[in-house]
Amino acid sequence: MSEYILEMKQITKEFTGVKALSDVNFKVEKGEIHCLVGENGAGKSTLMKILSGVYPYGSYEGDIVFNGEVQQFNKITDSVGTGIVIIYQELALFPDLPVYENIFIGNEVNKSGVLDFNKTIVESKKLLDKVNLKVNSETLIKDLGVGKQQLIEIAKALSKDVKLLILDEPTAALNEDDSENLLNLLRELKKQGITCIMISHKLKEVISIADKATVIRDGKTICTLEATKGEINENTIIKNMVGREIEDIYPKRDKKTFGDKILELSNWTAYDPQVGRNVSKRVNLHVRKGEIIGIAGLMGSGRTELALSIFGNSKSYKLQGDLYLDGRPVNLQHTNQAIKAGIAYVTEDRKGDGLFLLQDIKNNISAANMKGISLNGIINENEEIKVADHYKTSIGIKASSLQQLVGNLSGGNQQKVSLAKWLFVGPKLLILDEPTRGIDVGAKFEIYSVMNELIDKGMSIIMISSELGEVLGMSDRIYVMAEGEIKGELSSAEANQEKIMEFATQ
Repeated sequence: MSEYILEMKQITKEFTGVKALSDVNFKVEKGEIHCLVGENGAGKSTLMKILSGVYPYGSYEGDIVFNGEVQQFNKITDSVGTGIVIIYQELALFPDLPVYENIFIGNEVNKSGVLDFNKTIVESKKLLDKVNLKVNSETLIKDLGVGKQQLIEIAKALSKDVKLLILDEPTAALNEDDSENLLNLLRELKKQGITCIMISHKLKEVISIADKATVIRDGKTICTLEATKGEINENTIIKNMVGREIEDIYPKRDKKTFGDKILELSNWTAYDPQVGRNVSKRVNLHVRKGEIIGIAGLMGSGRTELALSIFGNSKSYKLQGDLYLDGRPVNLQHTNQAIKAGIAYVTEDRKGDGLFLLQDIKNNISAANMKGISLNGIINENEEIKVADHYKTSIGIKASSLQQLVGNLSGGNQQKVSLAKWLFVGPKLLILDEPTRGIDVGAKFEIYSVMNELIDKGMSIIMISSELGEVLGMSDRIYVMAEGEIKGELSSAEANQEKIMEFATQ
């Protein structure tokens, strides 16, 4: 008979009349890795916030049974006290504090009420060894990469005698090597008897690591799939997640016709005075009308820096080389100049840089083109609503109304709002930086379909992506970057993962 460490029974949660969860049942066995999958807005994070005490007892219906006892968590420290620790996608670390302080923050090592820094450092080194991270514990968090920071979050969880570790999209911001290291660590923790729940949109990772996978759709439990029965495969997961089969995750274009060069870079070099080095070096590339160009490379390869240098150089890099638009040399010294020239850039950090989370959908969509809804300097609110409604319908933004705050939308719908904002400026060239990071397979398919529609209308797209499947599935040509340089160019016909990684690791 199976021994369950966790049972969530008939969990129902409402927000101002909207049912986010409806009679959800979720069981996790001791010592297993259990993945929780579903589309953005399906209710996964809400369920985990109930489990971790973010939504306190009494704000939902149903029971949480942990280690055989019914729990009534009123705050996060209540769940932590029983051995439940959650690590969110946005890491909760203090960048200006050293590693050892971050590991034990809120769980300080003290002696007779006085902080014992020597023992803290010693114990932190033991925990760093457990997560196979070789860094000096006195290093500041801000001096470490995202992959290492993720491991420090796990070390922090281990300091609290964790029994059930919950990870929300732990590999969303990691490159493939860091992602694999993290998954291997979860396998090690499983051997040590620690149970893991992992929320992930990366189905290959789910298939690779999950003992079981529970699918939630529209706030309801759809099914629990078991690896031992061969049920955890891409087709089965997708069908249960979206309620239909998606024949091809990367929708094909009926025709591919390319026009003249829209953009060309010649010996393009960007020097960043903040870090004291070139972030782009002698880059030569071009984009034709009606073409999707993929830019691949490992994290830190200079892809985003290249995009920012093209889009009006907002980071004030020292630029050398030539940039041509429609065959004419241009000097874009500000993002406004880039926008007027027909370039738009959808940032990889939609929450930090791309959107106004505390403003509504219509305000966000019009933000980059206020002139488009104004007459003599006065905003026409009716026109703003008309424009926003057009994009809400045309790219499928799912929301209760145009007045809904963007911060309350799912990740996929936030990304659509970010895309709509830049489509409203009417670009000829659209730069998409990690366009589907942190969104589910159904929303990805919708974003890809919008991309194809834009290309069919004559737009050109540069797509930066860490997901090799996405680069291969959507690109007409692929440039591979490493250390700020273009290491290779591949046609869609000749490209494969092995060739891309060969260039990316040069």
